[in-house]
Amino acid sequence: MTTRPQVFQSSRIQQEFEQQTLGIIGGMSWESTESYYRLINEGVKEQLGHLHSADLLIHSLDFAPIEALQAKGAWDEMGKTLASSGKRLQAAGAQGLLIATNTMHKVAGDVIATTGLPLIHIADATAEAVKAQGLTKIGLLGTQFTMTEDFYKQRLIDAGLQVLIPEDGARAEVHRIIYDELCQGKLFDSSRQYYKEVIEQLAKQGCEGVILGCTEIGLLIRQEDSPIPVFDTTAIHAEAAVKFLLNNKY
Repeated sequence: MTTRPQVFQSSRIQQEFEQQTLGIIGGMSWESTESYYRLINEGVKEQLGHLHSADLLIHSLDFAPIEALQAKGAWDEMGKTLASSGKRLQAAGAQGLLIATNTMHKVAGDVIATTGLPLIHIADATAEAVKAQGLTKIGLLGTQFTMTEDFYKQRLIDAGLQVLIPEDGARAEVHRIIYDELCQGKLFDSSRQYYKEVIEQLAKQGCEGVILGCTEIGLLIRQEDSPIPVFDTTAIHAEAAVKFLLNNKY
């Protein structure tokens, strides 16, 4: 007798908060996709409680061929690969999409054009998070592509932010650590120290915060490692995903 009201209440909550279905294009790398899965599910459970979890579809791509295409600059081919992934997720019932990586947002337009689905853009979500704290001058760490090319940085600038990146040598080492270590699940104290020194240098140049513009950097760097506010794009993107899933109720 005592269990029936609880079951009834859970069913009523499920009806009241029916989720949208989100498709995740992941695997780039799988280490950060794992973080997305955990963070999004934690976010949904925090909002809905009880046994609720996220309504997700995940297509985890093989990262090695994509990294090889990145090295060759074959972005058209990568655009087709991610667009095909988006179509597969759409066919499975996805009502919106998320690309679980910063760098591959370079081909976000291909995914949108092919599927016609809404895509939660990581740079837009990050810009909103930075502006919500009243900051205007921000440092950006990520792959060479993310730090130097307009597909990402320009969206931050268009949102009203001043963006600073490390000097050439530091950019190369930040990039190397991402691919040679973080994307392979290797977390070295020496690399954490290097990133801390790069962040400190950005702070000396007047940066009020720093964007961890690669979804793996948050595996290495925490707020306690930085003298200025840290914006973990994985966590920010996951939070935006939760809002989408719950039809922007929160």
